[in-house]
Amino acid sequence: MEMVVYKSKNRLQGVAETLFLLLTGGVLYFGIEVLWRGWSHWSMAVCGGLCFLAIYRINDAGRHLVFPLRALLGAIVITTAEFFTGCIVNLWWGLNVWDYSDLPMQLFGQICLPYSVLWFLLCIPAGWLCLAIRRHVFLGES
Repeated sequence: MEMVVYKSKNRLQGVAETLFLLLTGGVLYFGIEVLWRGWSHWSMAVCGGLCFLAIYRINDAGRHLVFPLRALLGAIVITTAEFFTGCIVNLWWGLNVWDYSDLPMQLFGQICLPYSVLWFLLCIPAGWLCLAIRRHVFLGES
């Protein structure tokens, strides 16, 4: 009988991985937004970190899914997170970080179809980055 050994993460490795992903996603989202519109807000780093963690988990758990479907799931996650973040930060707290009211197919000025399409497109390189992180930083395998 052949013994199969699986790599498993201990609790500390799992916490380190999660913190690394949150920080990476937060910095990337904040940076992309600064490049896109010239400024950002701390809440976008928090939202971006959570979204990147979710994209990483989607790409890890959904390895059997075709890549465009994983990108679509990522775009849905980002759009949903952006909606809830916008409802809290913009509508409830009144910080006016963004307003999509003048864009087509928007909901309460917090999300809109053009940005959801952009999130889909950004989920493609984000998925590749997740794969590289999984292979080279945490597992050493795909």
